[in-house]
Amino acid sequence: MKKGQITVFIIMALLIVGFAILIYLFYPKISLALGFSSGNPQNDFESCIKDDFNEVVLTISSQGGSLNPENYFSYKKDKIEYLCYTEEYYKTCVMQKPLVKNSVESEIKRGIKDKVNECIGNLKSNYEKKGYVVSMPGGDFSVELLPKRIVVSLNNSITLRKGEDVQNFGGEKKKFSVAFNNNLYELTSIASSILNSEATYGDTETTIYMDYYHDLKVEKYKQGDGTKIYILTDRNDGNKFQFATRSVAWPPGYGSV
Repeated sequence: MKKGQITVFIIMALLIVGFAILIYLFYPKISLALGFSSGNPQNDFESCIKDDFNEVVLTISSQGGSLNPENYFSYKKDKIEYLCYTEEYYKTCVMQKPLVKNSVESEIKRGIKDKVNECIGNLKSNYEKKGYVVSMPGGDFSVELLPKRIVVSLNNSITLRKGEDVQNFGGEKKKFSVAFNNNLYELTSIASSILNSEATYGDTETTIYMDYYHDLKVEKYKQGDGTKIYILTDRNDGNKFQFATRSVAWPPGYGSV
């Protein structure tokens, strides 16, 4: 009997621990779905957009910085945008997106716009249900690649009022913003350097970058039509940015660069 009781207690303890882990992992999403909140709109906003944000960034990073590539090379099921391209032989490529960082920021913003608007609406509704008067002036939002992080900022502030209690989140000095750990800033900076070399010389020596940035892996795969696929990978976290170029291409049968 005592042995059976001990077994029951062990099973109950395991269930309690498992339930606690599930609450820890999924509480932010569950609370928002049920109309609860953490008491901090920025935390709630981050939890709301996180999954969509990560999915958009992953897609853009694998497609040369574009949500919907137009001039691309198909490589291992990915449509990889040409960031420097010429259809002619022997000539160096022309930059397609001279400001890669700015272009990527715009694509991320476009990809999460609907989700951001949805989450803002949910925040307002959830806090009103808790008895707050919510002031949320209309406005745009921005996406910025910064060292080691990507920041999403609302261009307005949020004020919560309940009786005499007034809480302000964001404003002129400090925007209402959330930051996600990601080194896309560093990867796009290196991509820009490679693209400048492709546009100037027609090729890039990848080992130079790996000698200087020890946590970086740079791969270059030459294709039969003169296209090159560059894959930049952070060895620490596996984050990638890949893009295509076609520069100083040789006609079939005349060798290669």
